[in-house]
Amino acid sequence: MTLIADFLVAAGGFAAAFYCYLLSRRLKRFTTLESGMGSAIAVLSAQVDDMTAALARAKTSAERSEGSLETQVRRAEAAAARLEIMLASMHDIQTQPLPQDPEFDDERRVRFVRRRFDRQAQRVAE
Repeated sequence: MTLIADFLVAAGGFAAAFYCYLLSRRLKRFTTLESGMGSAIAVLSAQVDDMTAALARAKTSAERSEGSLETQVRRAEAAAARLEIMLASMHDIQTQPLPQDPEFDDERRVRFVRRRFDRQAQRVAE
């Protein structure tokens, strides 16, 4: 009886050793970086790092753009307020005659006449 029990314990030990050997071979193939799942995990890890960096760059860019847009919106709102005031004042001015400014009197305007430069006439004259 002891002999059979010893034989079964030895057989179980050998089976466990063989199973461990098979698992170690599978684990080595699994974790190799050149091929197998190890390479896939390494590639995915690198892609995650790249995406994290890209996300951080996009976040900082969006924050800068937000600040720029906020200042532009403030300027646009101020300009719109000024335009509303100008429009209201123009409405008030339309009901009254415009005053004549002596600086822009029609008689004092100087008129410029533009003439074309004739290159052929210049060559002939030379």
